[in-house]
Amino acid sequence: MQHLAHDRLVFLALGESEADNGETDHLGTCATCRGELEDLRHVAGLGADTEGLRELPDPPEHVWQGIVAEIDAARALPSLAEARRQQPASDAPAVPDGGRTGRRRGWPRWATTVVTATAAAVLGVVGTLAVLDATDRGPDRAPQQAVLASAPLSAYGTTPKDANGDARIFTNGRLHLHVANLPDVPGYYEVWLINPTSMEMFSIGVLRDPSGDALLPLPPNVDLQAYSVVDVSAEQYDNKPAHSGDSLLRGTLTG
Repeated sequence: MQHLAHDRLVFLALGESEADNGETDHLGTCATCRGELEDLRHVAGLGADTEGLRELPDPPEHVWQGIVAEIDAARALPSLAEARRQQPASDAPAVPDGGRTGRRRGWPRWATTVVTATAAAVLGVVGTLAVLDATDRGPDRAPQQAVLASAPLSAYGTTPKDANGDARIFTNGRLHLHVANLPDVPGYYEVWLINPTSMEMFSIGVLRDPSGDALLPLPPNVDLQAYSVVDVSAEQYDNKPAHSGDSLLRGTLTG
C-alpha cells in the first residue's frame, strides 16, 4: 500500500492544506496514516496552546539531556538501515506487509516521530513551567527569587482557625501567595495590600484556588513599609471594586 508522505501529513495536521479526494479516501481506509495524522494534530495542538507565552524559564538540564539522547539514537538509525541493505538478499529479513514505499531518503518514519514527540514533550514541559510560574506554583516550587519581605497569614475574624497561608514579596516585583483551607464563598477571593495606619488599601489581584497558590504582580514602586499588611478577602459579584469588609486571612510583612 502506498502511504501518504510524512511531510504531507504534517501539512494536513497543521491545517496548511486540505486533503484531496484521494487522500481522504486513503485516510478512511488506512489506520496507519490516520493514526499518524491524529498524533501530529495532537502535537500541533500542544504548540498552539503555548502561543503568546513570553519569558519562559529554561527547562531543567535533564530535559535537554533526554532530547540529545533521543536525537543521537535517531541519527544512528539510517546507518543501521544502510548496513542491513548491504546484507546478502538471503540474509535480509522479510519486509512485513504494509511496509512503506516511495519514502524520501533520510530518517525512518518512526525515527522522525520519535524526534517530533520529543520536541512536543519539551514544548509541554516549557509550557507547564510557564503556567506554574504565572499562576500555580506550590510553596516548594516558588520562583527562585530573592525575598524582599514575607508574612505568615492567619485566620481573621470569624474565619475557621485552620485557614492559613503565607505571602512572599520577590525582588522582581511579584507576590507569591500560598493559602490553605479557606472557607467556600459564593463569590471569589481577592488579595489586598493595606496601610495599617491610614487603612488605605489597593487590590493586587484575584486568588482562584482556596487551597493553592497565586503569583501576582505588584504595582511599580509600591511602598511596602507603608502598605505592610497582606489581606485575603471574600468578595461578591456586585460590581463594587472596594473591599467587602469580609477579610479571611491577614498577615504583616517583615523583611
